Amino acid sequence: MMSLLPLRLAVVIGLLAWLSFKLNTTTPLPDWRQGELVVIVPNSEMDVEAAFETDLIELFAKQLNVKPRFLQLTSDEAIAAMNAGRAHLMTSLRVDSNRTLRFSHPYQTLEERVICNDNTPRKIEGLFSRQLIVSSDSAQVAALHLLHDEYENLAWEVRKKSSPIQLLQEMADGKLDCTVANEEQIATMRNFYPSLGAGLSLQPASKMSWAIDIEGDDALLEAANRFLDGVNADNSLRQLIDRHYGHNDRLGSTDTTSFLNHTRQLLPHYRQWFNEAAEITGLDWRLIAALAYRESRWDPNATSFTKVRGMMMLTEDTADRMGVKNRLDPQESIMAGARYLQMIKEQLPLRIAEQDRIWLALAAYNQGLGHLEDARVLAVRSGLNPDVWSDVKRVMPLLSKAEYFDTVKHGQARGGEAVIHVETVRLYHDMLIKLDEQNELGSPQPATQYGLLGLVKNTLGLHLPR
Repeated sequence: MMSLLPLRLAVVIGLLAWLSFKLNTTTPLPDWRQGELVVIVPNSEMDVEAAFETDLIELFAKQLNVKPRFLQLTSDEAIAAMNAGRAHLMTSLRVDSNRTLRFSHPYQTLEERVICNDNTPRKIEGLFSRQLIVSSDSAQVAALHLLHDEYENLAWEVRKKSSPIQLLQEMADGKLDCTVANEEQIATMRNFYPSLGAGLSLQPASKMSWAIDIEGDDALLEAANRFLDGVNADNSLRQLIDRHYGHNDRLGSTDTTSFLNHTRQLLPHYRQWFNEAAEITGLDWRLIAALAYRESRWDPNATSFTKVRGMMMLTEDTADRMGVKNRLDPQESIMAGARYLQMIKEQLPLRIAEQDRIWLALAAYNQGLGHLEDARVLAVRSGLNPDVWSDVKRVMPLLSKAEYFDTVKHGQARGGEAVIHVETVRLYHDMLIKLDEQNELGSPQPATQYGLLGLVKNTLGLHLPR
């Protein structure tokens, strides 16, 4: 008898585990009206999409006066979780891509593209002999199924628990032949893999939506539709899309390669000073580093035809204002540039959201606070929001045209240059965040002033003063 106890105990434990699993997967969710909305968003590998969908859901939850709880899952995990009743709502789906779900009104249209590691075909027929791997239960699979009706010889394999971003990375590393991703995913990855091409477009494009279970709450779907229609009408959606995707794909392959090389060769030697500047100002050190790269490519001896100089390209007036004795001293320049950016940011109205305050402050860093204020005036005249960067950047280039700059206080400015400046800094910042998360930036390496100057000279071929 005693010898059977362990076996019986194991059986009982197994039954209890199975029962617990069944209860967890079949117990209905509490009514979302009670204060918590459970939402499935893309997993962390899809960092841009996850951030965008999270921000959009937070706006929706605020309108409903409920608290969102997020589940970050891959596309196949997400479908299974929805079918098991683990969430009220799911994001980032192609309309009508799954018969077990009901879809909201679409809120974003994205072109799906096939991309290969060697000679992407120009026609669908060219894919018949290629190995095509796609993420399971994804918008990309739905797009391929539509094409299969016309191209019967088109075949593909699905990969579970893999995101389109992961598959793009494997393809870029030569581990896969071809995959499918949308235009924004490809643009993001091209910043890290400059050789990625544009790919072959699959039509029709994906209309992205939210979804509830086939037996889900009609009231929630109706509320989602009202919300999505509303944010589309008042431009909130466009502003959010611009915040997360608007700066994508602004660098050529040569620029990207150069930036990645500099992050390995130069950045570790200046990083300790970026960290110090971040501690003093409260700004992200990676943002300060991104701004410095945009200004000088981390060249402490940089000088422009307008006589701005140093790592952060400070004017004489700004350097004097910030107490800089030597603009060519990288430590002084970094600290002063960071403090100056923070000072501009603090002069902007407190009602402006933190992210927009940063982008607006960067525009003022480039063109001056007065010209930024003129652009904000033009935004108001155009019926746009002067507190939102995506609106201000639409009118800032007008400051170069007499019919506009003659009507504002500070006159003519190179507003288009400021827009390119901000968007490029945003892109460098995103790239540094991604590289940092992947532990590819290395540790700060202290160096003497002489050693740094020698390093820069050898790397960039500069002629530095003795």
